[in-house]
Amino acid sequence: MVEVGVLRARFDAIRAFTETLCAPLAPEDYVIQSMPDASPVKWHLAHTSWFFETFVLREVKGPPPSPAYEPFDPRYGFLFNSYYVSVGERHSRPRRGLLSRPTVEETYRYRRHVDARMRELLAEMEAGRHAALAHAVEVGLHHEQQHQELLLTDIKHALAQNPLRPAMWPPEPAPTRLPGSRDPGEACFLPYPEDLRWIGHDGAGFAYDNEAPRHRTFVHAFTLASRPVTCGDYLAFIEDGGYTRPELWLSGGWDAVAANGWRAPLYWERDEGAFQVFTLRGLREIDPAEPVCHVSYFEADAYARWAGARLPTEAEWETAAALAGLATADGPPGAQDGAFAESGRYHPAPIARGGGGAPQRLLGGVWEWTASPYAPYPGFAPWPGSLGEYNGKFMSSQMVLRGGSCFTPRSHIRSTYRNFFPPNARWQMSGLRLARAA
Repeated sequence: MVEVGVLRARFDAIRAFTETLCAPLAPEDYVIQSMPDASPVKWHLAHTSWFFETFVLREVKGPPPSPAYEPFDPRYGFLFNSYYVSVGERHSRPRRGLLSRPTVEETYRYRRHVDARMRELLAEMEAGRHAALAHAVEVGLHHEQQHQELLLTDIKHALAQNPLRPAMWPPEPAPTRLPGSRDPGEACFLPYPEDLRWIGHDGAGFAYDNEAPRHRTFVHAFTLASRPVTCGDYLAFIEDGGYTRPELWLSGGWDAVAANGWRAPLYWERDEGAFQVFTLRGLREIDPAEPVCHVSYFEADAYARWAGARLPTEAEWETAAALAGLATADGPPGAQDGAFAESGRYHPAPIARGGGGAPQRLLGGVWEWTASPYAPYPGFAPWPGSLGEYNGKFMSSQMVLRGGSCFTPRSHIRSTYRNFFPPNARWQMSGLRLARAA
C-alpha cells in the first residue's frame, strides 16, 4: 500500500491535472455528448468527484472528531453514478449530454467541496486514522487518471463533429508537426522462444483486480514487430483496397465496414486525394512516420491479415515487455518513448529509425490491440464490495489492449495493465503491432 503522504501529494496533483486539461475549453464545450459511448467533460469532472464521495468519504465511520460527511447535493448520486448497480439507480448514459444543470460553475464548486473534505481526511490518515480507506483512495486516484484519458478522447470526438474543426490547443510548429526527414524504416520481427511464462501483476505497487493473480502460461515461440504499425504502413493497406476486400475481414468487421462506411481510420479525411487527420491541435496532414491510431480491433485484425501477420496475444505482448525489462514507463529508453499525457503533445510522436534489437514504443503513443478476449485470469477474484463492479462484470464481448497512449498519464501505466473495449470501438487512441509464429 502506498504511503499516505504520497497519496496526499498525488491527490492534489491528479485533481489539478484534470482541471489543467479542461483549461482551454469554453463553457459550451463542457456539455456536449457526441455519441452514447462518450460523456460530456462536465460529467467526467463530476463523476470523478462522486467516486471519492461515494467510496471514500461516505465510508468514514468515526471515531470522533471525524464528522459525518455531508454531500454537496444528495441528488448528484443519481446523476453521476456510472454503472455501480449496488450503489443505486443511475441517469441514462446516452442522455448525459442533456444535463444542462448542474452548471459548469456548480460542477467546479462540487469538486471544491469534495477536495476540501478529502484533504481533511488525508490529513487524518497521515495521523494514523482511517487506514482501511487507503485502498479506496488509491483506486480513486487511478480512476481519475482513467477519466483524464476518457475526457480527452470524448472531447476530441465532440470537436471533430464541428465543421469548423476547432483545435483545443495551438498547432505544433511545422518542423515538429511534419518531420518529413524522419523515416522509421521497415519493421523487423524480433524472435521470442517458447517458454512457460509468468503473466500478471506481482503485487508490488498498485494494480487493478483484473491484472491478478500472477500465473504461469505456456507461450509458443513467436516473433513481434519492433514497432507499431505507422500511418504510412496503413496507407498502403488502404490503397490496396483493404476496406473493399471481404476476405481480409472478420464477419463482424465486414458488417461494421458496410454499416458505417469505414474507408480509413477515424479522423482521417481526404483533401484533394491526400489524407488529413483531425487532432486536438487541429486538422493537418498525415505524418507517415507516426503510429496509426483510432482503428478498431476489426481494422487492426484485417490489416494484420493483409500484412501476412496477426495480432499478438496479451501473453506474448507481456512477455516482450518483461524481457525488455519494462514494468512501468520508467523502463529502458526506446520501449516507452511514445509520449504520455504530461508531454502536452496529445498525438502519437513519429517513430525514428532503429531500436537496437529491442521493441520500440511498448508503452506510450497508442494502445495496441491484442488477439486476446477480455477474460478473467485463472483464480481471478474481484475486489470486495461495490468496487468489485469496477472490472469483472465487463469480461464479455471485449478485446484486450496493452501499453497506454499519448492520452495516458505516465504514472498510470504499467506492462501488466489490461485495457478493454468492444471490437468496433475507434474513438480511443488505439493502434496495433504485428506478430507472427516463429
